Amino acid sequence: MTARLSGKRIFITGAAQGIGLALAKAFLHEDAALFLIDRDASLLDREAEVLKESGGQFGWMAADITDTKAIASAVAQAAEEVGPINALVNNAGVNVFAEPLQTSDEEWQRCFDVNLKGAWNCCKALLPGMIEMGGGVVLHIASTHAFTIIPHTFPYPLAKHALLGMTKSLGIEYAPKNIRVNALAPGYVATQKVIDYWNSFPDPVAAEAETMKLHPGGRIATPEEIAMAAVFMVSDECPFMNATCLTIDGGLSVQQHPV
Repeated sequence: MTARLSGKRIFITGAAQGIGLALAKAFLHEDAALFLIDRDASLLDREAEVLKESGGQFGWMAADITDTKAIASAVAQAAEEVGPINALVNNAGVNVFAEPLQTSDEEWQRCFDVNLKGAWNCCKALLPGMIEMGGGVVLHIASTHAFTIIPHTFPYPLAKHALLGMTKSLGIEYAPKNIRVNALAPGYVATQKVIDYWNSFPDPVAAEAETMKLHPGGRIATPEEIAMAAVFMVSDECPFMNATCLTIDGGLSVQQHPV
């Protein structure tokens, strides 16, 4: 432990698996106090009980980020268990991929409710407290979908483009209040969501191989690699980084034509 996050009381959404769980582990290792939420109560309970063994200030609650009342309750519980939150990581998200003209109203609504409105619900609930405390940090886990387009993934990129817009807007709006708002944009990461994506193809092994071929280094990121970058962005090591986005995709979005 190097205590890079000592004094940070961090609220993490979608924390029961994948990148969110990796964030929680990395943040705990750096001496942060954490409050975790996820809509999967049983999975959250199971993972939180394991994390609790590492010690430190730590709490959790099952909550859906699209439910403003649930978020208000979670914020209140977090204040009681770990203290007033001074850092928010909006990690929760959902893949909604379709052909544009075949996208149902339900798919559209679900995509924006989780990937955009949910993040705003958490910001709206926690920013007033940060302002009152004299500062804070918000980190949105965006995606390379926020500035590149993969065919047949509509309307997910729209929501992520909007999330990046919200990052810039809130960062500029609250900079005078000593609040930094940034985004981190992973490319492909070895999470269950990506495995499920491969499994949606008739030949999952071939789909995985094609994904690897897209990347200059021939591999995709681990959740832990994303978490290491998030530690830096939430810490006080980058005090002048605001209203911007850090890309972690192994060079995927820079390479014009896959090899």
